[in-house]
Amino acid sequence: MKRNMAFISCVVFTITLAALVSVSAGRALMYPLPSSVPQAEKKPMQTFRAYNVAHRGSNGELPEETAPAYMRAIAEGADFIESDIQATKDGVLVCMHDVTLDATTDVADRKEFADRKTTYEVQWVNTTGWFVVDFTLKELKTLRAKQRFDFRDQQYNGKFPPITFEEFISIALDAKRTVGIYPEIKNPVFVNKHVKWSDGKKLEDRFVETLQKFGYKGQYLSKDWLKQPCFIQSFAPSSLVYISNQTDLPKVFLIDDVTIRTEDTNQTYNEITSDSYFNYIKDYVMAIGPWKDTVVPPEDNYLEKSTDLIAKAHALGMQVHPYTYRNENSFLHFNFHQDPYVEYDYWINRRGVDGLFTDFTGSLHRYQEWTSSSEKQLLQKIASMVSSRDRS
Repeated sequence: MKRNMAFISCVVFTITLAALVSVSAGRALMYPLPSSVPQAEKKPMQTFRAYNVAHRGSNGELPEETAPAYMRAIAEGADFIESDIQATKDGVLVCMHDVTLDATTDVADRKEFADRKTTYEVQWVNTTGWFVVDFTLKELKTLRAKQRFDFRDQQYNGKFPPITFEEFISIALDAKRTVGIYPEIKNPVFVNKHVKWSDGKKLEDRFVETLQKFGYKGQYLSKDWLKQPCFIQSFAPSSLVYISNQTDLPKVFLIDDVTIRTEDTNQTYNEITSDSYFNYIKDYVMAIGPWKDTVVPPEDNYLEKSTDLIAKAHALGMQVHPYTYRNENSFLHFNFHQDPYVEYDYWINRRGVDGLFTDFTGSLHRYQEWTSSSEKQLLQKIASMVSSRDRS
């Protein structure tokens, strides 16, 4: 039955995707409003296993942070869809990972925007390109997304525009089952420097206001949270502390390579993962989201000895949601023998993580389904029945 339902979901997604591609040719895409399916009738999220977080949507298959990428992730079984939230020149919150548009849109081919290319300092480094903060929403919507990596499927390049934070939320709420959102307050220091709101508020304020507008509230696993699950994440710990009095939604502190400095505190992540800092930040966040190579450093593409990052976080009552898991050989360490399922097994069963950010939602969901307790019990029951029949 599960396989049949998965097949039907994929067929429905394929038809929907075809419609989106067709409509996009006319430059008039429409995205769903919040679902008409009563919340009480939606299948609840499973919270007993590590969360399947669709990193920028199912971006291993479709251009990242686009409506089809998120719809695909939902069809493939994602628990959460993840997005990076920035602001346009006119103050609209949009889904875009990079502060520049170069790597994921066709902006470089658009002559009307040639004069927008500029250089800004971003996280202590001078960066040149076309920046999200220099485009109005109307201008941004004329751009079309492209696949970031040239070794991935390029057939959907030029088909889909960027989407707003509200459109992203609407896609999650339109799902026929409970699907959580996992938005990131992205580069808040940079965005707040270049985008000004007339009422004096800033990115963090607008971010929380948008979540509240759509009914997102409640502490982790509360009744309200289970109805509309949401994790708020950021690499900027001061942003997470700032919004702590505005929302009780669970917050996740992202951690990069230990040598990199945070945008807001100018501390390295080595300093910021110290015992003293963890004892401070645990009062504001319920999880950390570390780069997986920070947790278990590799040498010559082989994993070395694990750090104590997971154990330290768990000891303080924080979950651990590492990033990013990708199926391609170029991203898989040699220990996993070019098999992403072996990597999932290592991180879930040997390292004990509580969630994973993946570019390939379907792969992680298949692993989840075939290794969950209920599936194991079913397989054991079938094996027992077969064995009993053979003995009779």
